[in-house]
Amino acid sequence: MVVRAIWWPTSLHFHQELKLLQIMFTARVSSWEFMQIQGPEHVQGECQVHLVMKNKMPIPLLHGYEVMQLCKPFRGIDYLKYDNCYNDDTRPTIRYRVMSDALMKTRRPIFFSMCEWGDMRPTLWGANVANSWRTTDDISDSWESMLKVADLNEVYADYAKPGGWNDPDMLEVGNGGMTYSEYVVHFSIWAISKAPLLLGCDVRFVTNETLQIIGNEEVIAVNQDRLGVQAKKVRMEGEQEIWAGPLSKNRIVILFENRKPWTSSMTAHWDDIGIESESVVIQARDLWERRTLEMQFQGKLTTNVDAHACKMYVLTPIA
Repeated sequence: MVVRAIWWPTSLHFHQELKLLQIMFTARVSSWEFMQIQGPEHVQGECQVHLVMKNKMPIPLLHGYEVMQLCKPFRGIDYLKYDNCYNDDTRPTIRYRVMSDALMKTRRPIFFSMCEWGDMRPTLWGANVANSWRTTDDISDSWESMLKVADLNEVYADYAKPGGWNDPDMLEVGNGGMTYSEYVVHFSIWAISKAPLLLGCDVRFVTNETLQIIGNEEVIAVNQDRLGVQAKKVRMEGEQEIWAGPLSKNRIVILFENRKPWTSSMTAHWDDIGIESESVVIQARDLWERRTLEMQFQGKLTTNVDAHACKMYVLTPIA
């Protein structure tokens, strides 16, 4: 499978410093192409912006419908991120609709990622325009920034559904600003939030530790669960938080998150996580240790969580 992606700045009159867009797929990817906006370039006295595609000549960048109807390479695009930098003051509700309509004209399934940083509450109107929308400002590679973004994104959990997702920004896993355990928390929250899992690190230099995190198929499966329900916080006690959400096949995903600088004991009660009867017996699968716990649970589940770390389980009723 060849994956093609494009990053599109709002304004076509200013040079943008591009981040390498690295997309992680659970499917095997044999090769991928990345299209980027470059410019301004002065050609015959005029300022032009060009679309550059790997192994192809530059193509003059057009606007709106012209781009999608006349630029054949766009018909091979799988993912488009439309940013908000240097915008021309056109309302986002108008500007992003133009691109959405243009993409529809291609008659090709293209994932449209809308990035206006949550300024105009895109959760309220984004589902009619794009497949995902940024709910926050940019993330940075720190424990504090990651938690801030996660908290802001969680507020909009009810607006996420199949076909339209809240986007708390790209993953910082592997960039070096957090510990291994903190990156596990980061990846876990993004997974249960059904957020797009976009790698923000340089994949040429990914370490084995990073691969252990981003390559956890069971955690990715939670993110890709067909029910498509974003998890929410169901219990908060100071810097201890429990997140939970329903999965397909009558299962529940639960995340124990410890923001304290020391190990803490945490307990989730069945009524916290949507299990109606305390008599229900649960089997718990630890997704990071990749093992099913021998003990069965009834009424509650208690576990010890290290500092700045988490425990993530999939719970299955068995009686």
